[in-house]
Amino acid sequence: MRERGPARVQAALEAAGADVEVITLADSARTAQLAADGLGTPLGSIVKSLLFLADGQPVLVLVAGDRRADPIKLKVLLNARRVMIADAEQVREETGFSIGGVPPIGHVQPLPTWIDASLGRFETVYAAAGHPRSVFPIRFDTLVHVTGGHVADLTDTPATSTTETNETI
Repeated sequence: MRERGPARVQAALEAAGADVEVITLADSARTAQLAADGLGTPLGSIVKSLLFLADGQPVLVLVAGDRRADPIKLKVLLNARRVMIADAEQVREETGFSIGGVPPIGHVQPLPTWIDASLGRFETVYAAAGHPRSVFPIRFDTLVHVTGGHVADLTDTPATSTTETNETI
């Protein structure tokens, strides 16, 4: 049987050659703000793993917890006619994980991955690990390597409202 949740993420990290350990927090890290509070780290160092559909094709977009993905920038970058955020069912189907625990690695199928350059402000970032209480610390350059992600400017200005900063990771 295929590993689930944090064990699957840990196995994917090890298979990618990353010397990283999944951490289980005492409280939920379902939102970027909760993760930052639980880790005692800046909100911007939290990686939000967001699934978008570009002309119906899934694309994983990794953005900083204090930023919002800009669908217009994604549309131009991906040369797509239509870009929209995936719903919960699509996220689970394409990644094998539920919203609030979607990691940047270990999905049921390979996904094209784009990483917002603003995450590069931090040497170490923190990403979800397959469960709302599980995360892992990873160097930004290692995140780029293990995901095979493309770094680009994908966000609008820093998020300022509660709604914007509490997007699920």
